[in-house]
Amino acid sequence: MNNSQASVPFDGDAPPAPRRRRWLPFAGIALLVALIVAGLWPRALPVEAAVVARGPLLVTVDEEGQTRVRNRYVVASPAGGHLRRIEWKAGARLEAGVTVLAILETGGADLLDARGLAQGAARVRGAESAREQAGARHALAVATLEQARTDLRRAQSLSTQNIISNQELELALTNERVAAQEERATGFGLKVADYELEQARAVLIRAQPGEGGEGATLKIVSPVNGRVLRVLQESARTVPAGTPLLEVGDPADLEVRIDVLSRDGVAIAPGARVLLEQWGGEKPLEARVRLVEPSAFTKISALGVEEQRVYVIADFIDPVERRPTLGDGYRVEARIVRWSADNVLRVPAGALFQREGAWQTFVIDGSRARLRTVQVGQSNGIETEVAGGLQEGERVIIYPGDRVADGSRVRGLDVEK
Repeated sequence: MNNSQASVPFDGDAPPAPRRRRWLPFAGIALLVALIVAGLWPRALPVEAAVVARGPLLVTVDEEGQTRVRNRYVVASPAGGHLRRIEWKAGARLEAGVTVLAILETGGADLLDARGLAQGAARVRGAESAREQAGARHALAVATLEQARTDLRRAQSLSTQNIISNQELELALTNERVAAQEERATGFGLKVADYELEQARAVLIRAQPGEGGEGATLKIVSPVNGRVLRVLQESARTVPAGTPLLEVGDPADLEVRIDVLSRDGVAIAPGARVLLEQWGGEKPLEARVRLVEPSAFTKISALGVEEQRVYVIADFIDPVERRPTLGDGYRVEARIVRWSADNVLRVPAGALFQREGAWQTFVIDGSRARLRTVQVGQSNGIETEVAGGLQEGERVIIYPGDRVADGSRVRGLDVEK
């Protein structure tokens, strides 16, 4: 046997070759497709969300207003003559019937003939009638105030027994405050009537022959307690009868005149609550509407648009101690309450929009936005009353925009109201 021959192994005894892993390319393709799908899959849109909840709601008419002295009086020269220089300045304190506002040197200049004397006597009689009328109004105001105080005491007693509501008690308190203001105003008018009667009599007496000499003077005293608002004639000069000299009044007796659109004035009723803000104090002041003037006027807005506007007059409810520095002609921001409720289902106004004449909103259902039609009530521009279509505790989308549609995936971000 030739040992040089190489031995050839038998093929059947060799180990099998490793099998090719054919599934790896398919796995790579599947992974790539999954990554592409994940990258193109729409993500949840971040949206601002708010919770539908119950709470108070105020519907107000917001406009600018201006304070003014409720009862102001222009002191005029009752007769012609030489006016001495007036030393008073705006803000000076006055005492009714005591403080001498001006001195007029008549010097016999107002001697009247028979016709003038008759006219002077008629003015005296007219002043007497005006005084009687002012006295009757003051007596009526006093009686009304006494009745209002009686009703308030009765309401307070019934309220402690839970027989009447807090709203009825508040109404009785408001009536008492309004009656007190009316009594104060009529008392002011009575003092003015007394002053006018006194001045008319003084002029008639000085117009009589022999009553006035070359050095005769007429002292003009303050008709009311208060302050000097404006000095109209400061320098010494010769003035005719009826020349305005000073403007006086009580700056603590203020009212507010609010300029509103006529369409808003129609919905404002006397007695409506008014909140006065941005007047210079820390807390808002409260007032009540006394009158909506019956005549409107035309005003050009800042944009050049003609508007029909009307004045709303409101009386302060808060005591003078809360507004000691508030004076005549000061600017305030007024919020006239047109409608109010303490417990209503409300939603942010930005969550509502109109489509085909119906109010709708998007409700967050899990991670999806669902379009829903709702019924709305009163609205103040910030929050809106929900009359139907939503439940308390549901979350709605605020300012959804064009990207949100029914069924869109969303991610709600709660915002504070």
